[in-house]
Amino acid sequence: MKNLNAVHMNGLRALEAVGRLGSLQAAADELGVSVGAVSQQVIKTELQLGHQIFERTGKGLVATEIGLPVLARLTDGIQKLAEAVTLAQRRDNNCLTISVAPVFASRWLVRRFDSFAREHPEIILRIDATMRLIDPASSDIDLGIRVGKGDWPDVNSELILAQEVYPVCAPQIAAKLKTPADVLSVPAVIDDRAMFKWDVWLDAAGLEGAEISQGHVFNEASLCLDAVMAGQGVMLAWQTLTADMIAEGRLAAPFDIRARTGFGHYFITAKGVRDSRKVQIFKAWLKRELAKSMADLDMRLDAS
Repeated sequence: MKNLNAVHMNGLRALEAVGRLGSLQAAADELGVSVGAVSQQVIKTELQLGHQIFERTGKGLVATEIGLPVLARLTDGIQKLAEAVTLAQRRDNNCLTISVAPVFASRWLVRRFDSFAREHPEIILRIDATMRLIDPASSDIDLGIRVGKGDWPDVNSELILAQEVYPVCAPQIAAKLKTPADVLSVPAVIDDRAMFKWDVWLDAAGLEGAEISQGHVFNEASLCLDAVMAGQGVMLAWQTLTADMIAEGRLAAPFDIRARTGFGHYFITAKGVRDSRKVQIFKAWLKRELAKSMADLDMRLDAS
């Protein structure tokens, strides 16, 4: 890395910004300096490198043949530097920032935070509720929790719970459902963003090729759940979404038939980075809480 001593870092940043953004003005705006300053940095750095990185044309600066691979590597390198700075500037080490889907946070996770606080009062939890998969290596996220197949690129994924789905409905509707085929006559409340279809459960129940009676359609699982609790139909749901509602008697699962979807809940962490102590503590706590919740759910479903 001694060759870096011959080139100023500000000049490399100027080259990268111009190459990525396409103009001196855009680079100046991002770097917070004047256009003239960026232009001078580019010229000086080209002299230090001994090669022309940009060709001057009537339409502005265009990367030369040698400049293209240089600029690509500069962008990669500066991105890595930015990630390193982000890691160094993370908040208080006692704060654990978790990225989690809103429906999992509201319907299962947040309800159990009192338990975590009692066990680990030294750790403050911060929740970033979003559907987007965020890379912990380039953000202030310590840990992600997502549903999928665990094949996301450039992150570590650890299976927590394999997803199983089953019909749920209001208790008064469940009382009228005697056989799995009876569910076909009840309007099905549909989660338009679900990663699975009713076929996965109908096949498991021996109802291959059967068609459900479609009811309301929502683009959010929580809204589907509210509609079902209001007696508006039946929903094909999964464990963490419904466990507490079933335990409270607000929902019922009329049949002890569960189908695997091929998806699961996963912990998401930065690739190649060892879990911090607070992440290890939270993971262990969540696994215990899930085990207790799923054991209670199994008991209730077996009794249905």
